Amino acid sequence: MAERGLRLERLEITREGRRLVSLDTLIGSGEALTVMGPSGSGKSTLLAAIAGAPPPGFSVSGRVLLDGRDVTALPPEARRIGILFQEELLFPHLSVGANLAFGLRPHVKGRAARRARVERALVEAGLEGMAERDPATLSGGQKARAALMRMLLSEPAALLLDEAFSRLDAALRDQIRALVFDTARREGLPLLQVTHDEADAAAAGGRIVRL
Repeated sequence: MAERGLRLERLEITREGRRLVSLDTLIGSGEALTVMGPSGSGKSTLLAAIAGAPPPGFSVSGRVLLDGRDVTALPPEARRIGILFQEELLFPHLSVGANLAFGLRPHVKGRAARRARVERALVEAGLEGMAERDPATLSGGQKARAALMRMLLSEPAALLLDEAFSRLDAALRDQIRALVFDTARREGLPLLQVTHDEADAAAAGGRIVRL
């Protein structure tokens, strides 16, 4: 039986010969790992490397395996690894519903089937009836929920969070954190977040690695 979860096998990131990150671990299904460190310590570069798009100037060695499948040489779109950023990154020229539909995988065929999946996701996110809305008219919390649902509609097998809650106010941060972490546990998604916020780490549960 294939190993379940996200395995980082001797994954090392260096820049100009200096080692920034070194991880050798398994994040099991529904488990969370938080990597903490100051700005410039390589946190976001780690996520970019796992997602398959390390920035120029960094060297990456080791392997990334997802549910026993080696995805190290695959392009980002073939890895099935979802990522949430500080910014919601909703497309301003598309409606809320069209933004969510953008995340759907190709196997969801037919206009009716795709619309039904989007409508169900909007209901789950508390955004019922907002399919035709301009993203600019949404509140910060609504934008965060829409971005999360768009990512989940892509059916990721693992979830990465890049300081995903840092731009939210305190009350909203608690709400969106709970939504993200509860969803990951319920869906059995291995979750890796990078943050400098101790409360983010505590809310995720699981292990903490400090750079």
